[in-house]
Formats: sequence, structure tokens, C-alpha cells
Amino acid sequence: MFAPRTTPWPLVALFTAGYLAPYLLPTTVGRLDSDLPLSATQAGAVGSALLLSSAAAGFALASRVERVGARTLARLGLALALLGYGAAALTTAIPAVVAGAIVGGFGSGTATTVAATLIAGQRDPHRASTAGLLSVSALAGAVYLTVPHLGPGHGLPLAAIALTALAVWPLTGRLPVGTPVAPATRHDNARLPHARSGLLLAGAMVCWSLAQNSLWGVSGRIGLEQVHLGEATVGVVFALGLGAGLAGVLAAGALGARLGRAIPIGGGTVLIAACITLSASATDLGSFAAGEIAWNTLYPVVLSYLIGLAASLDPRGRWAVLVGSASSLGTAAGPLTGSVLSAQAGFPVMGAVLGAGLLVIALPMTAVALHTGGRPMLPGTIRRRGGHPAALVAAAPGAHTGAVPEIGAPEQPVIEIEVETPAVPAQRAYDKAGSELF
Repeated sequence: MFAPRTTPWPLVALFTAGYLAPYLLPTTVGRLDSDLPLSATQAGAVGSALLLSSAAAGFALASRVERVGARTLARLGLALALLGYGAAALTTAIPAVVAGAIVGGFGSGTATTVAATLIAGQRDPHRASTAGLLSVSALAGAVYLTVPHLGPGHGLPLAAIALTALAVWPLTGRLPVGTPVAPATRHDNARLPHARSGLLLAGAMVCWSLAQNSLWGVSGRIGLEQVHLGEATVGVVFALGLGAGLAGVLAAGALGARLGRAIPIGGGTVLIAACITLSASATDLGSFAAGEIAWNTLYPVVLSYLIGLAASLDPRGRWAVLVGSASSLGTAAGPLTGSVLSAQAGFPVMGAVLGAGLLVIALPMTAVALHTGGRPMLPGTIRRRGGHPAALVAAAPGAHTGAVPEIGAPEQPVIEIEVETPAVPAQRAYDKAGSELF
């Protein structure tokens, strides 16, 4: 489909179109609240409906991309996003806005599903997902900086998502009609591989995303109400955080798989927990800015490794889609959770609860990364049955390693070669094997 070491830009563009709506959720919900006769809770409910519709698309289409075709589904998703968000942007009727957000959300989820499925089939899914996060972060940053200068109106962020879908449409011609599937083996069937690991990761991702978006949903209130900053100052802090997020994505792309996945996922989640606690308990500009900027730096880094981990569980991309949809469920519930916790116990307690929850779920996510990453074998041993489907060899010190496959590399396929005239062994052509052969 794409060259092994080049960035698959059509997938990156499709990934960006699908992920843009969640990235713009704070400004979308804020403008629904300020420009339409909706309360803050009702506007948040519209945003949650959008994300739930996106998650529903992922769950419904996870196993159907190959059957329907990647190009067809991608164009369907982009069309729904264009029509749904476009209609919601052009009307002030509340039922039409809600319906448009739901239809557009399903379109975003469809585009994300196709992108995640195809990225999972790449030789380096982490590279592709990192490029996608970098692209959507840059585009969301441009929207955040541009929209406030274009005047009021709930339709501006929705129109930005619709126009992005329209701009990505021409690139779908470079997508395959069907999703490339790994060569069939005796272990390849309709069932999802790594079922326990996938379910554990999906469940953890619900809680992980919920914690992230619980903070994101109330960060503005923390700055305004607890730290007593002006709206312009809070906006500058968020802009700096978004820029730091771009730097984090670039760092993740440069780092690649040098540290594996367990250390970035587990260690990064622990650091995120500390950032959330610091930001939620901040009482001055320095601590608030430090917590928000550090959190925005780490969040996309860990997310890129989680996407790569989900993609590695199934070369057909089904776990990548299901885990991403589970993440969308947490994203949808995050703002409501943050609002309830902060209203009942205050921002510092909310941060402590979210931080403690992240420390707990860091353990199963790290365990999945370790379990599915494979282990090098001892020198001189050969794995004949079962185990990780890769050529894992640990050479003895000083041994020649030129012909030893890289750890984690896929096994070379075994090809049967037909011989037109089979050789007939002559009698007594073979003798007993001596013990010196062993």
C-alpha cells in the first residue's frame, strides 16, 4: 500500500479529520453554551452525544472495514461529517444542531475507524499514529488561534471540522479499496487475537481518557476561579500547552520504539497523574502553567504509544478501533465527571482522585505492553510452537549477528516449491546418523 519507511499521508489526513472534533470539543461546547439558549450542562450533553456517536461508529464498524472497503467507508464518514457538522453550523434550531452533531460525530468515528484499521497494517504503526497526532494538534492549534478573531457564533468550530472533511476527501482516492490483510496462517481466524490483553487495554483506556478530559473540561475554571487569572492569561497558558504538545509529539516520533512501549506508557501515565494533581491544586500562575503545559506535553506522547500498542494486538486493526472507541467513551464522560467532582469536593480533591486513578490503571496498561512486547530467548534455544509470532533470538556474546533478525521483526514466510520430477532415492543412499551429529 505505502512504502515501508515513508509516512502514509492519506492516512494521516484521514486520522486528522476524524480526531479534530474531540480536539475542538472545549470551544465547541463553550460556543454552544454562549451563543445558543443552552445551559452549560445541556451544551456539555451535546458534546457528549457527539463523542458517543463517534464511539458507536467505531464499535459498529471495527470488523467491517475489510468487507465494505476502506475507500468506501472513508468517503462515507467524510460525507457524514461534512453534512452533519455543516448543517449544525448553519442553523440555530436546537434539534437540528443536536442531530447534526450526532450525524457528524458518527462520520468522525467512521473516518477514525478506517484510519486506525489501516495504520495497524503499517510496518511502523507508531510512526503513522505520531504523524496523525502531530497533524491534528497543529490544525486544532490553528483553529484555536483563528476562531476567536472571527467573531461569535456556535458554527465556526463546527464549520472548521466540516471543511477539514471536505479538504481530505480528494486524498481518499489513494486509499485501498480493501484493507490489506496479513497473510493467512493456521492461527489467523475470525476471532480477535490477544483477547484478554485487548479487553484489559480497552477497559483501562476508558478510565485513562476519562481522567484526561475530566481535567481538560474544568481547566479554564481552575484558572479563572481558583488561580484568579484573566481570560486572556488563561488563553496564553493553553496556547503554550498546545505548543508543548506539538513538541511532545515530535519527541515521541523521534524516540520511536527505542524504549519499547511499557516505559513510555507506564512512566508517562505516572507523570501525567502528577501533572493533573499539580494543575488542580494550583493557586498561582507558576504552578498552574507548569501543570497544564507539562500535561499537554505528556498526553499526546503516551497516547501515541497506546495507539501503537492497540495496533500491535491485531494486524487487521480491530483492536486499534475498539480501543479507540473505548477511549471515546471515556472522553465523552470526562467533562461531566470533572464538573461533578469539582462541584462536590473542590478542584484539589478532584485532582487527587484523578491522579490516584491514573496510578492504578497504569499497572494493567504496562502489563499489557510487557506481555505483548515479546521476550528475547536464551542463546541456543529455538521456539518451535506457540509464543510471540516473531523471530526472537538472543545471540551469545561475540557471536556473528549479521543474519540474526531484529528483535520483534516478523518471521520470514515459508514457501513451498514444487519439484516437477521428484528425486527417487537409491537404495542404501542413506546411512544411520551418528551420535557425533548431536
